[in-house]
Amino acid sequence: MRLPLALALSVMLAGPAIASASDDWRSRAAPADIQRLERLDKAWDAALSEVRAQGRGRELTRLGVLADPTVSLPRPHPTPGAYRCRMVKLGSRNAGPALVAYGWFRCRVALTPGGDLILEKTTGSQRQAGLLYPEASRRLVFLGAVAWGVDEGRAEYGRDPERDQVGMLERIGAGRYRLALPWPKQESKLDLLELKR
Repeated sequence: MRLPLALALSVMLAGPAIASASDDWRSRAAPADIQRLERLDKAWDAALSEVRAQGRGRELTRLGVLADPTVSLPRPHPTPGAYRCRMVKLGSRNAGPALVAYGWFRCRVALTPGGDLILEKTTGSQRQAGLLYPEASRRLVFLGAVAWGVDEGRAEYGRDPERDQVGMLERIGAGRYRLALPWPKQESKLDLLELKR
């Protein structure tokens, strides 16, 4: 039996499946990562407070719904395919700037052979990749890792705790999504990966 062309391409782009997102993400996540995600609200509060304390509230306002933790729309599952994406870092772990917004890069969402969704940032010096796990009607949990530098291949969750990432994916507009990564191990208090069609 032959796969439809679009599905076959998605499978090829996805590469080997890391795990199955049909499992409960907690059974795969490290205890420290579960705790990080449980403290997502605190990451939002700390990061936004620091941005405002540095007098950068106007820049925060310009980010609109991306920087509004209350925005979470139904149907959080992104359609497989190509996306534009950018990283916005809020708060600082080392007295640096409290808001850093990078330019646009490329991301993709692909299906594994088992029908799970993989989110991957494919360009830039910090490239996240991981599975999206169903969590609630308006959000998905991301378990992944970050590759550094342009010569590294795709990073996998569980290989190196310093690279592991956990986050919450929500839809924030038509063809627009936000991956909130609380308490990353480098630079910031909260990373926001914005995806747009």
